[in-house]
Amino acid sequence: MQQDERSGLLLALSGFALLSVGDAIIKTMAGEWSPLAVAALRFAIGATALSALLLLTEGPAAFRPTKPWLQVARGACLAGATLCFFSAIFVMPLADAMAIAFVSPIFVSLFSGPLLGEKVRPVVWLVSLVALGGVALILRPNLAELGIVALLPLASAFFFALMVVANRSSAGQGSALSMQAFIALWATPFLVVAALIGDRSSMASLEIGMPDWTVVARCALVAVTASAAHWIAYLGTMRAGASTIAPTTYVQIIVATTLGYLIFGDVPDAPTLAGAAIVVGAGLFLWWSTPRRAK
Repeated sequence: MQQDERSGLLLALSGFALLSVGDAIIKTMAGEWSPLAVAALRFAIGATALSALLLLTEGPAAFRPTKPWLQVARGACLAGATLCFFSAIFVMPLADAMAIAFVSPIFVSLFSGPLLGEKVRPVVWLVSLVALGGVALILRPNLAELGIVALLPLASAFFFALMVVANRSSAGQGSALSMQAFIALWATPFLVVAALIGDRSSMASLEIGMPDWTVVARCALVAVTASAAHWIAYLGTMRAGASTIAPTTYVQIIVATTLGYLIFGDVPDAPTLAGAAIVVGAGLFLWWSTPRRAK
């Protein structure tokens, strides 16, 4: 393996691991503030910082994308994925929610056919069924305890896959920084509206009051770490290539399981671990069986 590939893999591993650290920080706010408000504040801070950085480095012209409605769609999909995932980890073990959400690569392969005109190979359908079997194992105890709320990570994976498809359609429309700023800018208003709707609902857990300063500080910390994580992973991709670093995304499950045990005392049972292994194995098999594009 060449030096660039080694350093790229290390960067990607660091970036994806840092994302799970941010998820753990989010989970520490469970019961302290509405998960919808947490998502809105986290992205409002992130969007503000990214916009300021984009303005300083690329100027006002960088804020004029060639396909603005596509950027709106990207933001809406990210908002949906974030709302579902944050709400899920507030009530579920972090590792369980993460493992279920990792069916998103399967969804991406399925959506690429009708939305991007790509041919869906027969193996994708087989892998999808296997992955859903793993999801069923993970959902088993959570459905019994939480009901339909346990399906939130699956909904998050659905929205995340749509976002990935929209990202593919956005290729070449701006720099990596502008694409990151656009999606945060458009996700924020959707998240704010969702938080306000939750506040007007009859659910006490979604009421928005004045948060403790530590909640604001943690939201800001997650905004910083998430942006840094995405940038580090991007640098890793540039050095090693997307196909090389793809499997490193699964380090998030390892980090989530470790932090879930150390911080929250969550110990996954054998069927849950088996389900997570099936989901990860299905994703890795799909990556391994996908024909590589020529350089």
